[in-house]
Amino acid sequence: MFRKRTLFVLLAVTIALVLSGAPAAIGKEVLHVYNWSDYMDEGPGGPVSVFEKQTGIDVTYDVFDSNEVLEAKLLAGKTGYDVVFPSNNFIGRQITAGVFQEIDRSKLQNYHHLDKDILRVLESVDPGNKFSIPYMWGDDRHRLQHR
Repeated sequence: MFRKRTLFVLLAVTIALVLSGAPAAIGKEVLHVYNWSDYMDEGPGGPVSVFEKQTGIDVTYDVFDSNEVLEAKLLAGKTGYDVVFPSNNFIGRQITAGVFQEIDRSKLQNYHHLDKDILRVLESVDPGNKFSIPYMWGDDRHRLQHR
């Protein structure tokens, strides 16, 4: 279930960005993705290969290991990435720096399924949710049981 949902969200974001004018390679279309390491199964049967088979679009999938690495690359400019996955505590600065293209939500048929509470939280760094869509959300909790 989680894997299907993750694939669905990735496909929705990807299709929206491709349709909204994200750059494509000359000739065969190529989608350039920059994501956290170990966030997605890159192997056969994983979301990337399924997306490639379903759309005919090749995916160049690169990974980073920290927000600082991603931000340095984005702020340097001309990365060629169509889709990136920053954490919400970094995205505000990146929006202010102008590194993202506004998302055309009219091309996202399932946008209305996104959690309204999470979208409200993201508005603190992306007013109007113009440049970002939540991909994964969670927190770590520890519980101590006293005996």
